[in-house]
Amino acid sequence: MKVLAKHKFTLLFFLSISFIYFVIRLPNLTLQPIFADEAIYVRWAQIMRAEPTLRFLPLSDGKTPLFMWVLMPFFKFFSDPLLAGRFLSVISGFASLIGVFVLGWIFFNRRVGLWSAALLTLTPFTFFFDRMALVDSMLTAFSIWSLVFALLLIRWRRLDLAMILGYFLGGGLLTKTPAMFNLIALPATLLIFDWKDKARQKKLLQIIGLWVVAIIITFTVYSILKLGPGFDNLSSRNQDYIFSPLELVGRPLDPFIPHLRDLADWFPKLITVPVILLILFSVGLAFLVRNRYALAVLIWSITPLLIEMAFLKTFTARYILSSIPPLLVLSAFGVDFLIERVRMKKIFLYLATSVFLFLIPVKIDLTLLTAPENVDLPRSERSGYFEAWTAGYGFPEIANFLIDEAKNGTVVVGTEGFFGTLPDGLMIYLDSYDHLADKDHQVVVLGSKIPISDDVREQAGIHPTFFVANNSRFEGEEKIELIAKYPKAKGPGLSQDAILFYRVLPGGE
Repeated sequence: MKVLAKHKFTLLFFLSISFIYFVIRLPNLTLQPIFADEAIYVRWAQIMRAEPTLRFLPLSDGKTPLFMWVLMPFFKFFSDPLLAGRFLSVISGFASLIGVFVLGWIFFNRRVGLWSAALLTLTPFTFFFDRMALVDSMLTAFSIWSLVFALLLIRWRRLDLAMILGYFLGGGLLTKTPAMFNLIALPATLLIFDWKDKARQKKLLQIIGLWVVAIIITFTVYSILKLGPGFDNLSSRNQDYIFSPLELVGRPLDPFIPHLRDLADWFPKLITVPVILLILFSVGLAFLVRNRYALAVLIWSITPLLIEMAFLKTFTARYILSSIPPLLVLSAFGVDFLIERVRMKKIFLYLATSVFLFLIPVKIDLTLLTAPENVDLPRSERSGYFEAWTAGYGFPEIANFLIDEAKNGTVVVGTEGFFGTLPDGLMIYLDSYDHLADKDHQVVVLGSKIPISDDVREQAGIHPTFFVANNSRFEGEEKIELIAKYPKAKGPGLSQDAILFYRVLPGGE
């Protein structure tokens, strides 16, 4: 109670920021169209929940399963499976919010903690991905808490801190394999070590010993995955996404330079120019004043970023999400430094700084809440999440139509593709019909190539049969009847894709 009384205003401000976090994260969670990976992850979680022997199903595609494991119980509380997945990401983002607040408060001061929490709440980069059913928000939470306990371990050198650090590092690896970057960045925390201490050799050996404990726990947690089939896929599938050093011989700056151009496109639109300017100032300030905590946070942040830029074949904004919160903590350090050295009434200074930093982010956040297709996102992100085949529109409506049809008997629906947005984006809304005891009232989903496969055509003579496809990849065929069209966001020029929903008529060839 004494601690609460002493820091009541700080905690009150943090609770206010937390309230704002949920107020702007939770509304219209399903307004944005479902993305391909969201469809896959949610569908995996449904299958894993229904069939205990498939609890390691993501390993078949070289993915780790923790996000899906945690998601399974959420289906009990949410009738909309996409809402369940996105709500889990909101909770994961809140764990990151607490993490940056604790990091800023413990290693800088309480003002830095509060500014860090406010920046994470309102920055469009974190706002956008905290509202998607992707594993990256959960990975970010494990990463920021790994940083907190890695720094605490240098300061206090305690076994319990090493054990907790190991669990956070291991949790990150169970979420997504790029969490390995946290282990690579671990030595950066030695920047806060007191190298002038007379007992430095003894203390350094203690730290190394505690690191060994943390790493043993990390890989013990990770070894849980060996219980499931397909563990080897984790390493084999990495080759699909990462260039080997031999592949880059003779061209060391490729893909680094192209990825640097990607950052130049992403950061102004997803972090915004005022916050970028603050980050750049804070980086310079960290070196100028030789703040070891700020430098450790900086290196922890940019280590995975630089490795990904140097070796990743495919580079998207969500891959670097875990690098953003430490940068926001660093920027909070910079803004606090400035405010404390400007001589004017603090209330006006805080208001002016808040307007400068948050006016543009709040405008973008509100647009994402109400009309996400109108936000000026980076071209690659807008295409993937709103315009291309990876974006799914109209699936709940199509599913409801099929469920109504199934009341009169089994219906069949073919989908363009076998994995991804289609059929998974549709199947998540038909999950209960996959397990019906009544075999005469089912919705059977069949993946298909283009043109419509013979398997789907044959079903048209037996059951009411339908087909779902992307307009951009489907040129139309005979013996089909268009039921509905769900336009996607407009692309460059006059291009605009759509999800097409057809009835397949008997007698087609």
